[in-house]
Amino acid sequence: MMLGNKQVVLKNYVEGYPKESDFELRKSMISSDIPQGSRGLFVKNLYLGCDPYMRHRMSHHISEDVPLLASFNPGSVIIGLGVAKVIKSADADFEEGDYIWGMTAWEDYTLILNTNGLFNIKYTDVPLSYYAGILGMPGLAAYIGFNNLCSAKEGDVVYVSSAAGGVGQLVGQFAKMKGCYVVGSASTDEKVCLLKSQLGFDDAFNYKQGNDLAGALKRHFPNGIDIYFENVGGNMLDEVLLHMNLRGRIAVSGMISQYNLKKPDGIHNLFCLISKRLRMEGFSEFDFRHKVPEYLEFAIQLIREKKLLFVEDIAEGLENAASALVGIYHGRNVGKQIIQVSTD
Repeated sequence: MMLGNKQVVLKNYVEGYPKESDFELRKSMISSDIPQGSRGLFVKNLYLGCDPYMRHRMSHHISEDVPLLASFNPGSVIIGLGVAKVIKSADADFEEGDYIWGMTAWEDYTLILNTNGLFNIKYTDVPLSYYAGILGMPGLAAYIGFNNLCSAKEGDVVYVSSAAGGVGQLVGQFAKMKGCYVVGSASTDEKVCLLKSQLGFDDAFNYKQGNDLAGALKRHFPNGIDIYFENVGGNMLDEVLLHMNLRGRIAVSGMISQYNLKKPDGIHNLFCLISKRLRMEGFSEFDFRHKVPEYLEFAIQLIREKKLLFVEDIAEGLENAASALVGIYHGRNVGKQIIQVSTD
């Protein structure tokens, strides 16, 4: 059976900040038939996650060791993490009617031939969109980054940059559960208010207000920082290094300030790693997919008890997908940016 299929296509490799004109909404047709002999799925896409790492895939890379970061091909459909419903299945692990999350395409329907890395959705008493956020990749990244890398203990002073995003808002809540003092930074006063009034941060500040990041860090961390959860990079990281305490820990989850630059900013204060005996480690949740069941059991009960909150910014329709994706690089989203393709 042939079905109408809207698709979001990358027109050309992107230079600088992505623009809506870098993408095209294309109308096509797709067959629901699964090739004989394959273990594929034909799915209807429901929710798509706008994730900062996707900018890396919009530039040309000759080779890439991590498939998740390999370049998109101009003229091809955007690929990303999302939530879908199985329409047809040739894989015994998935049945018609199942809800799944994992890598899919930015289109109404997708034929997925490689089902590795797809997860059945076990709990449907929470919004399905959560599997593009708190119960998907961003949630796992926050859980792994904070619990595996930060070695947090009660009383630690924690700083989270880009704290109102899909990962940062969860890191702050995990830190509070450990008995830490938590401060976040964000790009607007609205987001700062969200962090303090809804998400339980002890304090927060707008890093774009004024031009004195050093002064802001000194005010909010008069006794230094024990743990820094890094989502921004560049000048933010360079300045934070000066405010870290002896034997501080830095978990590097992302560097959104650098993704759109032709020449990334240099870091000048790396000697602090030696003088302060700091531990700084980058990570990818892609390496911890085996932890998904553990994380789900941890998070789902907290969500049900309203002890773990999640803020979403949902754009409706593939026709608004390019605008939503471009917006995250300008800080326009409040919470995790998600595209709703269909309700079911």
